[in-house]
Amino acid sequence: MIDVSNLVYEYPTVRALKGVSLQVAPQTITALVGPNGAGKTTLLRCLAGLEQPYSGRVTINGLDTRQSPRAIHALLGYLPDFYGLYDALTVRQILTYAARSRGVAAAQVSETVDKASWRVLLKDRLDARAGELSRGLRQRLAIAQSIVHEPKVLLLDEPAAGLDPQARRDLSTLLVTLRDSGMTLVVSSHILAELEDYCSEMIIIEDGLIVGGQAIKVRDVERPRYMLEIATARSDLREFLSGKGGVNVIEADQHHALFTYTRNAVARFRLIRDLLGAGFELSSFGESSKALEDAYFSRIRQGHESRT
Repeated sequence: MIDVSNLVYEYPTVRALKGVSLQVAPQTITALVGPNGAGKTTLLRCLAGLEQPYSGRVTINGLDTRQSPRAIHALLGYLPDFYGLYDALTVRQILTYAARSRGVAAAQVSETVDKASWRVLLKDRLDARAGELSRGLRQRLAIAQSIVHEPKVLLLDEPAAGLDPQARRDLSTLLVTLRDSGMTLVVSSHILAELEDYCSEMIIIEDGLIVGGQAIKVRDVERPRYMLEIATARSDLREFLSGKGGVNVIEADQHHALFTYTRNAVARFRLIRDLLGAGFELSSFGESSKALEDAYFSRIRQGHESRT
């Protein structure tokens, strides 16, 4: 769905993107993560066709952002980190304007506005003015503006910034619903906890480069990530696990191991039995609850080691 090849972008005093290449598969939610100033917003703006790169190529659904910017804009929705709303207008008026400006036919506007407001749980606020809405409701309205024309691709820059816990949970549910309806989403953030609930792929950007050179698959329904801990240090923990069929060790030290393995209960029982039989003092074993965080720091460490 999204294909980026050797993308370079320069500001007057700094090169923000230094030859970025990546692919985003259709109908996925991909996390774009990295520290402040890493190049996340610049990359999103290039994907949205709002910035012209110094060199390189971006295609979305087969369309080149340089050659077909208007078609790209019709194809995607974009929510910037700092968005604007007309406070004096009602939710209905704002969504109506957004729909018409994005090419929705006049005869379809009412239905389109109703659907977008229902998706973001604002159906009962259509006649409320934007200036009267809370921070969380304004964020929902901004997202509704971005999806009112049913885009194939949705780009979100720090969408959960400033939201309370309930609003963040509602946002997670909404993004999963949009993915299941057929959209491809790229969500930028530097707070991994915001992305943990809904992202299945992750792209790490640091100092204008993709760490590791490609996206990381964070979740696999059939092969989840497991974390185990042993009470007494063993230098052969990684070697032992690597020798077991189906185990893919991501990282390990003398007390801990993070690895992918089958979800099959019988196979997991046999692995635990073999660990105990080999004298490993297993103190904990379970599916990792922080798959995104585990994958992030593992890839960052590998990237730093490769440069030293």
